[in-house]
Amino acid sequence: MKNVFKVSLLAAAVVLTVGCNEKKEEVAPVSFENSQDKAAYAIGASFASYVNTTLEKQAEFGMTLDKEVILRGITDKLRDKSQMTEEQMIETLQAYDAEVKAAAEKKQLEVAAKAIEDAKAFLDENAKKEGVTVTESGLQYSVITKADGPKPKAEDTVSVHYVGTLVDGTEFDSSVKRGQPAKFPLNRVIPGWTEGVQLMSVGEKYKFVIPAELAYGEQGAGSIPPGSTLIFEVELLEIEAVEADVPAAE
Repeated sequence: MKNVFKVSLLAAAVVLTVGCNEKKEEVAPVSFENSQDKAAYAIGASFASYVNTTLEKQAEFGMTLDKEVILRGITDKLRDKSQMTEEQMIETLQAYDAEVKAAAEKKQLEVAAKAIEDAKAFLDENAKKEGVTVTESGLQYSVITKADGPKPKAEDTVSVHYVGTLVDGTEFDSSVKRGQPAKFPLNRVIPGWTEGVQLMSVGEKYKFVIPAELAYGEQGAGSIPPGSTLIFEVELLEIEAVEADVPAAE
């Protein structure tokens, strides 16, 4: 039974959508006679929340399951009247798991293709704007604030303030909002930053539009979706001085 229970939970986690044509019915309040009644109800409600959340999530994959049939399976099994053997349940759920994975992969490919198409259109349009320069790698930049000062090299550590957004305007990171400049070796960040910040003089502020291949690629990162073109406004505050080697005392 342990294996079947595990597979059933996997199915709940993989189960895709529910038909949303159900009519809301008025339900009489439950009267709990004792703590066991409360526990029993909580188990059922908790399981339903888990399944509902999973179903809503998997609706994005475009597959549909009937919630009434799910309920029938639960009640039949609890009453020892299941219309499937343990082996049939496992076989059915494993087959369904494969179906779900295929649907999820298809959806991911569709989303990635759309993201690439949208990013190309955005980059093409942005490249036409006045003041925008496109480098050989595909990095796009424009100067917001001009200044004369030293420029960093890839191996330098720099201090910057920045705001990062997606092309739809969603802000995903901001040192300005944190009130603390970011400091890092320039050769240990995304390629778009390594290349772009080397173009800047201390005191300058640039706007970078960084294609996915110079950012986080098809993997994405944190709240950054796969295939995202990123927009950064970056102010170069300082190039950290490299400490000279101190001769050892004899």
